[in-house]
Formats: sequence, C-alpha cells, structure tokens
Amino acid sequence: MQPVTKLERRVVKAAEEALARQRYVSPLDVLTGMGWVPGGRVTDWRQGRAACLEAVAAVSPDRLADALEVFHRWVASQGLVSSEVDHLAATRDRRVLRFTEAGDPAVESAYRTHWTAADLPERQRERITTRQSKPPDLVVVLPLKDFVCAGCGTTGGDMLIMEDAGPICLVCADFDHLLFLPAGDATLTRRAKKASRLSAVVVRFSRTRKRYERQGLLVEQAAVEQAEQQCLSDEEARARRRERDRERREAADEVFQQKLAEEIGRLFPGCPPARAAAIGRHAGARSSGRVGRSAAGQALDPDAVTRAVVASVRHEDTPYDELLMAGVPREEARARIRHDIDVVLDRWRAG
Repeated sequence: MQPVTKLERRVVKAAEEALARQRYVSPLDVLTGMGWVPGGRVTDWRQGRAACLEAVAAVSPDRLADALEVFHRWVASQGLVSSEVDHLAATRDRRVLRFTEAGDPAVESAYRTHWTAADLPERQRERITTRQSKPPDLVVVLPLKDFVCAGCGTTGGDMLIMEDAGPICLVCADFDHLLFLPAGDATLTRRAKKASRLSAVVVRFSRTRKRYERQGLLVEQAAVEQAEQQCLSDEEARARRRERDRERREAADEVFQQKLAEEIGRLFPGCPPARAAAIGRHAGARSSGRVGRSAAGQALDPDAVTRAVVASVRHEDTPYDELLMAGVPREEARARIRHDIDVVLDRWRAG
C-alpha cells in the first residue's frame, strides 16, 4: 500500500513504528501513535473509568472508523498474521472492554485483532498473544480527598476502588486484609506479587503531571514475609548482579553517545569534535528524557539528532537562558534567538 492522503501517511507511519518496536501492531497502537487516543485516557478506559474507547478519543467515531479502514488496507498489503486478543478491564469483575459505543461485534473484533510479522516464530507469536491477553492488574487509588463509599455509605478511607456505582472502600471490596507494600524495592515487589493470591497496584493522581502514578502494591502479608526471606537469602548475589548490570549499561551508554557524536559530525562537519562529543554525552544521558534517549534519537534519526544540536546551540551560543532569567516568555525568547541558531547551524553544515 502506497500512502496517498495525509491520513494514510499518518496511519502507516504509526503502524510501521509499532511493528518495528514490538513485532506486533494493533488498531489501538496506531491510534495512540497518531495521538488520537492519549495514553492517559487509555489508562482511564482500561481501569473502567470510561464506557468505551470512543469516549476518550480526541476525534469523532467517524474519524476512528476511517483510520481503522486505512489500517486494515495496510495490513492486507503486508502479509501479517492475525490473532484476536482479549481486552479485560482492571476492575474486580474483569469485564471485557468495549471499543465503540454501538458495540457491533464485527467492529469490536476488528479492534481486538493484533497483527504480527509473518516471519515471527510461532512460539514467539504465542507468547505475544498470551502476554497481551493477560488480565491487567487490579487498581486501587489513594484518594486526594475524602470520598463516600458507594457500598456502605461511610465517608473517608485511605484507599478506594472505582466501580460503576462509584468509589468503593477496601472493606466493601474485600481488600481490607491486604498489606500495603510501598514501591522502591523492585525485587521484593516482584516476589511478593508472585506469592500473593490476590494483589492490586496502588496509584495516586499527580496534579502536577496530570496522571496516575504508581505508589506500591496491596498484597497478602504472608506473601511479603516470604518475599523478604527470599531477598535476605540472595542479597549478596543480587548486589553483584546490580554492579555487573551498572557496568554493562555504562559501556552501552558510552558506545551510543559516541555514535551520536559521530552522526552529529556527519550532519554538521563544521561542528568541533569536542563539542559534538559533549552534545552526544548530554543528549544521550540515560534517564534524562532528552531527545537522544527517545526512540528516534536512539535510532539516530537525522531530525532527532538535529534537535539535539539545536538545543545545545540555543543554550550555549545564544542569550536564550539570560532572556528566560529576565522574565521573557519562552516562545518570545525562542523567536528572538532563532536567527542566532540558524547562523551557527549554517556555519557547522558548511564545514
């Protein structure tokens, strides 16, 4: 399929990126990749806080249907293998999630179908399908304010579960016997969850980041005690493994940052080698959230590499930071120094 319209180009780009990244692609991957269904709203839908996916989309149902049609034409041209995946809500009833308001079985099935590369081994395809069909974690919320339980009518409580009738306290949800295990120790958390017959992820809404953030787990007390004993028994071995992992990550980061610096030198031959190396180290720093750590940056996409160079020039070769300190609005400050950036970039491109 050769994309012609703007919609086709956007759908195909999102589909190809998802398939390359995870070896499978679904309509939901495409819609989130296009920005038509924001990730935070997908979480609301999966946790049962929205009736259907259409209700949280940024576009109309007709536009979603148009994108789905384009996606299926693209799939047909790629020879991909289909498999239908269950989508269950992170609620106590584990109900099947709906994609559309109308709930037409054929359309719902089309949304649930995932597509994998034809050359993918059957065993790996089965693992992907099994993983995608796995019921999501139950979710418990640490409320920011008092609530009235829809079950018993009491006010307040440390935690709640959202259900169709409203917030439910842990007593009414039969979760009050579980122990709260704060986040922080990944090994302890993983082992306690595995040992607990019943568990739930505990989240709290961040007003600054506008999203729910994980705070820990609710698990059985016996599971925590068992996990603690396991962690004590192999603490020394895990410490050695963490050190080896740290060294391996540092070596990988150094290689990537060097490749990034080399790509900067190729695109901007006039950029001093020391400066290119500094930009590579800065933009490629692990967990920095900078452009070098994005998917495009790690693929050494020319646009991403150029953005990293522009960011460096903005801060190092223009009075941008001084303008911000003087109270100049961000967009106005960027407009003022745009010419200065272009001058440096043109000089570096010319070599």
